[in-house]
Amino acid sequence: MAGAGGGGGDAGDSFYSDFMVLRPDKGGLYALFHLMWSCKVSENAAVDCPAGTEMADWRRRWAVLVSLVAQVLLLWAKKPMALVGRATEYWMNLVNENGGGVLVLVLRALQGKLKFPDRASPNFRSCLGLLDMRVELDKEIKQGDSNYHAALSIMAAKLAYENELVIRNVVEKHWQMKLLSCYNCWNDFQEDYTTQAFLVADKQAPDASLAVVAFSGTRPFDMEQWCTDVDFSWYEVPGVGKIHGGFMKALGLQRHGGWPRDVADPDPRKPFAYYAIRDALRRFLSENAGARFVVAGHSLGGALAVLFPAVLALHREDAVLARLRGVYTFGQPRVGDEAFGRFMDDACLGKPSRYFRFVYCNDIVPRVPYDDSALQFKHFGTCLYFNSLYTGQRDISDPYREESIQLGNRIVLARQAK
Repeated sequence: MAGAGGGGGDAGDSFYSDFMVLRPDKGGLYALFHLMWSCKVSENAAVDCPAGTEMADWRRRWAVLVSLVAQVLLLWAKKPMALVGRATEYWMNLVNENGGGVLVLVLRALQGKLKFPDRASPNFRSCLGLLDMRVELDKEIKQGDSNYHAALSIMAAKLAYENELVIRNVVEKHWQMKLLSCYNCWNDFQEDYTTQAFLVADKQAPDASLAVVAFSGTRPFDMEQWCTDVDFSWYEVPGVGKIHGGFMKALGLQRHGGWPRDVADPDPRKPFAYYAIRDALRRFLSENAGARFVVAGHSLGGALAVLFPAVLALHREDAVLARLRGVYTFGQPRVGDEAFGRFMDDACLGKPSRYFRFVYCNDIVPRVPYDDSALQFKHFGTCLYFNSLYTGQRDISDPYREESIQLGNRIVLARQAK
């Protein structure tokens, strides 16, 4: 097995039986050209896999090549795109603070009445938050309604893109709920804080009945998060299946220990998402008898929302999983292969289904990584598919019954009737 810097051997070889980890830091021209003409990928510096591994199918090598090139370019653009993102975000907040239009902004500047946004203010929103300013929960959907958890989850998944001040303001002043914690978590492979999430309860302990874990999706100008999305690395876990390596790294895969049940000598300055959120959930559930929880996320956040209960099941956290009410994802990419889907159905999300995957027809994200013979990643769970008119209909690639679409239609109809 290959060595450091995100190699498979660094992830603790006791938890997987096979692996392929891409190394964009070693993706030089020779390594990239080598992928095109040689099937001996184990000899390629940019691909970490067991010795002697060959990849005869040129389509699989092409997928690996595209992934590597994309990661190399994204990492090269990391700093300039961060600056562009910071400037864009400030400009959008400046326009919003001054009436929401450029003409009003110019007029106020001429009058000397220009308002400047404060990054430390609970009103300073992300780019995505400014594109959709809604923060109120749908008052037509009450707790106890069949679509309440889905409606709450989609708002939580949207809010997860914001900073802690915005999240606290919305949760406590608009939703009248209790923010338990916000997380900015460490990625051991990228050696940076790449994963954000928050945990909210509907009431104070000991009267809470529901908690929501919401993972942030890919921020438009965060190139490391885009690297996670396009990283086609994978680990095959015995009895579980093949899982997307980039998502596992973002959730808290240990470079030198894989997925231990508990982290030895944890660094409080570098929390790992899975462990920090799991421990907070344990405390919440112990303090609130009978309370349940849901997990939600959009895009990359949706992948982490699915993977979170998978690791709980891997660690046999049966007491926690018994109180899982559902997983709701929106525009979520594929996380693993068909074996992984079967494991999730049997271990924690199966019959009756507790996993609802919302898909919009023109969204490319749910179609990657590809499910062809090159990668073999597969979706699973209950698919709620919406066409371009936002009407729920059955996805022909979804084997599940029509009741999943009926739930989607109820949500749309409730919003239209408002």
